Amino acid sequence: MTTLALGPQWLDANYLIEQFGLIGVLAIVFAESGLLIGFFLPGDSLLFTTGLLVTTNQIDKPLWLVALLVVLAAILGDQAGYLFGRKVGPALFKRPDSRLFKQENVEKAHEFFEKYGPKSLVLARFVPIIRTFTPIIAGVSRMNYRSFLIFNVIGGVLWGAGVTLLGAALGKVEFVNKHIELILVAIVLISVVPVAIELLRARSKGKKAQAASGGHGEGRPPVQRGRHAKR
Repeated sequence: MTTLALGPQWLDANYLIEQFGLIGVLAIVFAESGLLIGFFLPGDSLLFTTGLLVTTNQIDKPLWLVALLVVLAAILGDQAGYLFGRKVGPALFKRPDSRLFKQENVEKAHEFFEKYGPKSLVLARFVPIIRTFTPIIAGVSRMNYRSFLIFNVIGGVLWGAGVTLLGAALGKVEFVNKHIELILVAIVLISVVPVAIELLRARSKGKKAQAASGGHGEGRPPVQRGRHAKR
């Protein structure tokens, strides 16, 4: 199976699976779920493709086992992100931009977390980039660990198993099999839409704030404890 590449070949889901197999899938899911370096990885299209390849026997493992391992990798990834956030604390908001780290991503995840509370851990699973930083922000805000664990598991199951099983189910549809390249491209584009909307909204909000302050905006101060922190 070949796919249309929207970016570098090493970010193509099918290429990654062909090169690294199921172990590679699990490593990528883990990294994208809570490691700062994982925000650019193709989680949605990767899981969808994984489910499809299980159905077509190109991944020689039972679907239930693959889905279970993906869920565990997603949950453990969020766990790592939460622990990292608790360790670095507010220092994360002072970290300078680099090639792989943008302060803007932290700010967006923080706003998302503050807006939706604990359920952001579930919703963020379906939003690229945000899903990587949200568990870290939960750790920075010292969110009650029991609440974090509950929503982490729920989000890991809905996203990890859900997208994988969706790929497996649609993989049996003749139309999907015949147009798999376009389907994968559509998934990537759809997953990028929420990010694009947020970026445009943030840019508009930033311009309004700058205009209101006469061109002298102030940065967000470091957040030590969010409203969802452990009391």
